[in-house]
Amino acid sequence: MLETRRQRLRETLGDSDEEVRRAAADALEKLESALAFEQIAAILKNGSRGQRVRAIFALEQINSGRVFPLLLAALNNPDADLRAVAVQVLGRKRNPKTLPQLVKHLRDPHPAVRVYTAEALGRFGDRRLVSYLAAQLADPDEELVKSALQAIGAIGAPEGEPHLLALFDDPRAAVRREAVRALGQLEL
Repeated sequence: MLETRRQRLRETLGDSDEEVRRAAADALEKLESALAFEQIAAILKNGSRGQRVRAIFALEQINSGRVFPLLLAALNNPDADLRAVAVQVLGRKRNPKTLPQLVKHLRDPHPAVRVYTAEALGRFGDRRLVSYLAAQLADPDEELVKSALQAIGAIGAPEGEPHLLALFDDPRAAVRREAVRALGQLEL
């Protein structure tokens, strides 16, 4: 069935309408990513580090629930770079069922993973995440604090206001700047 779909999309690449051709190319790219799922899964198990990073990014293009177990498994990888990439992809996919696993990575031992986790959580727009992100505002890592502020702003929940206002007097200008920006994004 998928092979029939691929063949029809390939034929449509020759359509007289440019928009139809473009839509066919986009659909074909997604379909071929899905057809490569098994290959991607094998690379995640046995590939080199660079191949596994690319495989995790490839999972972003696949519109299937089958990708989530692989992405969630990557969150437990001992390699911080693989965890960071998995967090980024999960944030862009915004599946609410992955939130509990993502929130745990705000306590990841690697600073970059914590930063990417804060950014990812901001994409969900879930006001329940404000308290988890606000807890990161006391961290000495300026990048994590800035990411948490950006995420609180992106969520836009008024519950974030006291946390943002508390950082208006922070000694770090970059932190104050992000707190001010985030406050401007909150719902009225």
